Amino acid sequence: MTPKTAIDRFRLRGLYAVTPEVENLAQLVRLVRAAIEGGARLVQYRAKRLDAGRRLRQAEAIASLCRDHGVPFLVNDDIDLAICVSAQGVHLGRDDGDPRDARSRLPEAILGVSCYDEPARVLAAVQSGADYVGIGSVYASGTKPDAARSGLAAIAEAKRLAAIPVAAIGGITPANAADAVAAGADMLAVISSLFAAPDVAAAARALSRPFAMEPDPHARTQPAAF
Repeated sequence: MTPKTAIDRFRLRGLYAVTPEVENLAQLVRLVRAAIEGGARLVQYRAKRLDAGRRLRQAEAIASLCRDHGVPFLVNDDIDLAICVSAQGVHLGRDDGDPRDARSRLPEAILGVSCYDEPARVLAAVQSGADYVGIGSVYASGTKPDAARSGLAAIAEAKRLAAIPVAAIGGITPANAADAVAAGADMLAVISSLFAAPDVAAAARALSRPFAMEPDPHARTQPAAF
């Protein structure tokens, strides 16, 4: 596991690219590279239906790509895989294990926790040592069409409760990205409107644009470079 430095939390801002389910390794690498070149600031590997061997090969390749570009790489819901590929972090959903156990096993990792629209879960995530919380589905989601809608108000409530970054998840597009950022989102976690776009790099630029227009709330306290 790559050690977490004091600056990591200040990097938890911007477009958070979450990989689609793609079997072809070369295709997945091309997609993720385009997203990074377009401005993605973090990458999460998410593969729910692939076999273990394919997931390992893909995660290794994407981890290497992210290291080459200086982009934090996280693994969705698989702590063992995150450790195996020296990822910088892991993201846990409701059924992906106890965040306290993850923090115990990965004391230096970036830990993200999905909190949906549940204030109690936000508070529990903070107490468990999470570095950010995920809120959503903010809008109707193509990836999870049956997911409950949290709306923008849940982002603002999470910001009120937690002194850690908030990632808006679900149905984020270039058309509504600015609204999510205005509501308080530090990151926009996106799959469909990024990777299903005909030009992934252009979509990444469009999804990143709200962050260029908004002041970074961490800018005044960011530590000096070492």
